[in-house]
Amino acid sequence: MPVHVTDCLTVLRRQKDACLVHALREEALDQLPTLVGPAGAAFVLAAGFKARPGQFVLVPDAKGKPVALFGLAPQGVRDPYQFGALARRLPAGNWQVKTPADTVRQDVVLGFCLGAYTFALKSGAGAGQPDAPHLVVTETEKKSRAVETAISLWLARDLINMPANLLGPSELAHAAREALTPFGAEVTVIKGKALDKAYPLLAHVGNGSERGPRVVVARWRSSKASKKAPVISLVGKGVCFDSGGYDIKPSGGMLRMKKDMGGAASVLALARLIMAQSLPVQLELRLGCVENSVSGHAMRPLDVVTSRAGLTVEIGNTDAEGRLVLCDLLAEAGESNPDLLLDMATLTGAARVALGPDLPALFCNDNTLAQTLIEVSEAEADPLWRLPLWQGYAGWLRSPVADLNNISSRPMAGAVTAGLFLERFVKAGQQWAHIDTYGWNDSSRPGKPEGGDSPGVRAIFATLEKLFGLQNGAVS
Repeated sequence: MPVHVTDCLTVLRRQKDACLVHALREEALDQLPTLVGPAGAAFVLAAGFKARPGQFVLVPDAKGKPVALFGLAPQGVRDPYQFGALARRLPAGNWQVKTPADTVRQDVVLGFCLGAYTFALKSGAGAGQPDAPHLVVTETEKKSRAVETAISLWLARDLINMPANLLGPSELAHAAREALTPFGAEVTVIKGKALDKAYPLLAHVGNGSERGPRVVVARWRSSKASKKAPVISLVGKGVCFDSGGYDIKPSGGMLRMKKDMGGAASVLALARLIMAQSLPVQLELRLGCVENSVSGHAMRPLDVVTSRAGLTVEIGNTDAEGRLVLCDLLAEAGESNPDLLLDMATLTGAARVALGPDLPALFCNDNTLAQTLIEVSEAEADPLWRLPLWQGYAGWLRSPVADLNNISSRPMAGAVTAGLFLERFVKAGQQWAHIDTYGWNDSSRPGKPEGGDSPGVRAIFATLEKLFGLQNGAVS
């Protein structure tokens, strides 16, 4: 049976039935005799426990019941992911986490849930199993924003981690429908000739595969939203596998290409969270679900295609397919004149060279929006890093036969020129942000198991609250 986020949580009638985790910092070491008794304090100090961030030790209390000590990040440093270590290191049982007063309780719940995540297509123990630890929460916490956030991020992780033979364009579209319709969203899946006509560049990418492309269009309006509520439009790149097409990738470059739909998974997680929290907005979501394959029907280098926006695009490289998937969707999204248009995509290796795997690159045509996104991302410990839409490089996308080429004429600033390409399909005056993400953890760290991930989702959600004055209390 699949494991659910709430399987790693438990509600107890009697809190004293739980084992205790004392999370503390180095300056609180003098409290150890009170927390674990003089003998326990002597033991853990002799064992080298200094409450350094992430340090963990178990000690029996006077009755032989296990007590855990856990070192926290320094005061003033917010890090919900640190609590993910507890989901991996605690023994089986029910555990109540005690923290300093300045710790955000929701961070404890969120971090534990994210750390408990596992993905495997085989039998075996995982989160929520008898041999796994359970975090003691209240009934209210079990339905909290932290848990809904974890559910949304688990959804994205599951989709990104799913092998491409099990998750093609049709399956991704079905997963989107299954995730959103319970919240009352109207979900339409477009395919075949209707897709070819409405999204010609996306079709040109996806029709090379026997598994034909799909476009998901979802619309939702909160019951709390007035007719003048802000319209938020989300777009995601859903390339379920990217071979590179005729400009085929080397074998090593294909090893993680099941994650090339990470942008679609991330905006789907964001949309689900918006709906679960009933954020008072009008929401539109578009996912371009395709597979970039090599076949007799696949796009070729130097093909020229007329986009939905009317611009002709020359295919300089078939491995720069993500921007072709996005541009028709961005053009359609702009037709609704949303208050904010945002896309997420695993778009360029150049962004990873510049920023590494943990920092999604933010491109934005509005300085106020960009500054808000950056500030909120820092406050939420979900960082984004802004790169410029430097217009001086726009000429690098010139084509001798079309309005523009899908790749730059120079081997530099690849993430910037990709952003500039997308900007050509955004309406003048439209507030827009583009996030170029990696969507993957190369190794396991607290709260971030190896595999698919969706950094930036929490930051964007909190930004929407702040930007449109939608907070229902403190952001947490």
